[in-house]
Amino acid sequence: MSSRARALAVCTALVLALLVTAALAPLPFSVAYPGMTANVLGDDKGKPVITISGAGTRKTSGQLRMTSIVATGPDASVHLADILKGWFRSDEAVMPREAVYPVGNNTEEIAEHNARQMKESQDSATEAALGQLGRSPKDVKVKLSLADVGGPSAGLMFALGIVDKLAGDGAGHDLTGGRTIAGTGTISADGEVGAVGGVALKTQAAGRDGATVFLVPRKECADARAELPRGMRLVSVTTLDGAVKALKALRNGGRVPSC
Repeated sequence: MSSRARALAVCTALVLALLVTAALAPLPFSVAYPGMTANVLGDDKGKPVITISGAGTRKTSGQLRMTSIVATGPDASVHLADILKGWFRSDEAVMPREAVYPVGNNTEEIAEHNARQMKESQDSATEAALGQLGRSPKDVKVKLSLADVGGPSAGLMFALGIVDKLAGDGAGHDLTGGRTIAGTGTISADGEVGAVGGVALKTQAAGRDGATVFLVPRKECADARAELPRGMRLVSVTTLDGAVKALKALRNGGRVPSC
């Protein structure tokens, strides 16, 4: 064998070794999928998601569904083949692990962080909804219960659920208009709606569970359009007040902010 042939063989072996190593080595990514959705106007595991005391509540029709994603855990091994598969599938998304799990180094720490975020989100949703209606938290008590879900992204839907149960559209009708409406977005105590992650996967979860309308933070309209289920209408929101007005307009055939 000539020296040139030997050099070529050595280089080929090195390249193959690198490719095999890259294919087998775990990489710092997570793979996310459409998660569960839950109707905040209904029950979860036999308990009402929203329980209100100190004020009369309404019977509601239609659904307001919060949405979620699920992702491979912080300790899971994600390899090159998983990433390539995720890039070519519309129902999977490959994300840097630190984007999915920005806090905590193990499952327990992350679960505790997500639980704290969920509690803060519920408190903000309650304050925003009661402020929207001019009600005092001293007079109206709200309990929110949703098992196996963490993070702040259900805030908008919690707030809308409280508004619908207490006041509807203010004219004797449901905010939903009898529809199944899904959405996502954080909420601040003063009603500002914030961006979240995984919107394209959440629209798919919503479509799977029967939603025909999806409320999305305005900054994430492009992401929401990326894999939008056929027949689903996007409604762009920036505040709780804007979301309430958009749902009223949707029911009455008025102008609705779209993406």
